[in-house]
Amino acid sequence: MGKITCETPDDLFDTLHTEFRFDVDVCALPGNAKLPRFFTPEQDGLAQPWAGVCWCNPPFDNTLGLWLRKAWETAQKGGTVVTLFQGHYTDNDWWHNYVIRSSEIRYVRGRPVFRTLEGDTVATRTLIVVFRPECKGPPVVKSIARDGTPNK
Repeated sequence: MGKITCETPDDLFDTLHTEFRFDVDVCALPGNAKLPRFFTPEQDGLAQPWAGVCWCNPPFDNTLGLWLRKAWETAQKGGTVVTLFQGHYTDNDWWHNYVIRSSEIRYVRGRPVFRTLEGDTVATRTLIVVFRPECKGPPVVKSIARDGTPNK
């Protein structure tokens, strides 16, 4: 599993948490976990059972497809998973296998500012993909502001 160094911006997370009421952060470090219950790299969130309403800000590396597959599989078992990831990956197999079969894709207008554990900031393109129970796609596509609120 890749090193997780970027913390989700508080305003973006808070807006999503108000909407979804997350139970567990499935991919975090003690220094960037957004919820009291979370899985660390040592616990390997991919190996843990996900249930309820899950928040997932996975590493931005070659494991991204594995996290999205786990999110989709969790939804097929009745869970809800909200994922955040950077960039645009529409050419990847996992995009077509899982993201296109999700419930929602929320494109974030502008670039949210992420904080690294070292205190640096990074602004990057960001997507929110929502997997609701038994989703099959095609997803509803929305545009949201950097703080997670709907664009006007």
